[in-house]
Amino acid sequence: MIKIYNTLSNKKEEFETQKKNFVSMYVCGVTPYDETHLGHARAYVVFDTVKRHLLKRGYQVKHIQNFTDVDDKIIKRAQEKNVKPSELAQIYIDDYFAQTSKLNILKAEIYPRVTQMIPEIVKFIMALVDKEFAYEVGGDVYFSVEKFKDYGKLSKRKLDDLKAGARVDVCAEKNSAFDFALWKKTKENEPQEIAWESPWGRGRPGWHIECSVMSSELLGDTIDIHGGGQDLIFPHHENEIAQSEAKTGKQFVKYWIHNGFVTINKEKMSKSLNNFFTLKTIFEKYNPRVVRYYLLTQHYSSPLDFSDAGLDAAKNALQGIDDAYLRLVSSFKETALSIADKDLLDIEETFLKALDDDFNSEKALSYFHELKNIILNELFTASADRLSQLRKLFEDFAENSLGLALPEEQKNDEGLQKLLSERNEARKNKNWVKSDRFRELIDEKGYKIVDNRDGSSILVRKI
Repeated sequence: MIKIYNTLSNKKEEFETQKKNFVSMYVCGVTPYDETHLGHARAYVVFDTVKRHLLKRGYQVKHIQNFTDVDDKIIKRAQEKNVKPSELAQIYIDDYFAQTSKLNILKAEIYPRVTQMIPEIVKFIMALVDKEFAYEVGGDVYFSVEKFKDYGKLSKRKLDDLKAGARVDVCAEKNSAFDFALWKKTKENEPQEIAWESPWGRGRPGWHIECSVMSSELLGDTIDIHGGGQDLIFPHHENEIAQSEAKTGKQFVKYWIHNGFVTINKEKMSKSLNNFFTLKTIFEKYNPRVVRYYLLTQHYSSPLDFSDAGLDAAKNALQGIDDAYLRLVSSFKETALSIADKDLLDIEETFLKALDDDFNSEKALSYFHELKNIILNELFTASADRLSQLRKLFEDFAENSLGLALPEEQKNDEGLQKLLSERNEARKNKNWVKSDRFRELIDEKGYKIVDNRDGSSILVRKI
């Protein structure tokens, strides 16, 4: 039984879907006004791990992740660069896919964009106005927070204690400073391509309404899992609940999942503190597989402190995993698989139960390393059938559950193989100086030599 820590109830709950073996999941996507960064990577690796485990446990998952492709930040950046907002958004949407593909993140079933759903957004807002949960002020439309009696139930904030949150404009004409925009009247200096007709005049949607509409249109009024970073709990997700439940009278989300922040020297990563790292920059120094491994080393709800030391430790750990796997592959003789041995069935179940327990990737990794150690201990003593079982289980853990792409042994480069052959000949003749020189030449080409106990050697790409 899968258990999820639900932000709404502040406790772990047994996971029960609305439809048998079917999960509806909505994850808040990026606002494409800048390059994809490490904070994005953490969120989407977390929810990729969630999705992979649900699939492993036999669920069908309909996963929706949006792009907020109209926003104040996009407009400002587009004006600075003298391009259309749509052109700027597309540049950074392309960057998102380019960088996250390197992290081996499974694609969502649908990536809706705000600009593709304006009629549905207008219709949703009209319904809120008709129900008197929303009102117009000079072409702007606001949600009346005080009319939704459960406001604050996700963030555990009382309305009396609240101050205007992020992206909530304080306006003297609003009924309350806490009311948030559903529709924004077009300003004189804003491009017409991000203005649409509505009953209240030309304008564009507010931030919060967009996700409510996209999720309800594609997943229905009530969804199983909704998530994103902890910074979205208030006001974004709180406001999503208010407007969605005000319109439908139904529970909006059953399970809310929020990942912890990425910190730099214990401070939240942000541009204002000049401690902001894009994935493109990080990948210049570290292999994306190392970055993904690093992001799995902490439970998703905990803060993750970014550092070169942490990435270096992840790199060394992953290199050890690669070495063990390639040593297994190099000595592997494929056989017809029998039923897995009991100890491997036990470690498989223990591994999966770690992920059942609120998707605990940190604990699951420890069992993955346990499997690695079994491989290293049995490499030259186990039967061919046992080695087949070990390989199958290793590949299942790595690829299907953890999303860690498997390394490949270098076999096709004749020059490298010649160096390896000459190095082995030097070792055979006990010419250690010559042997070390060949090792250095191989190292300069980006590979390391792994010597097996049976005297064979393989080349492993350094990460």
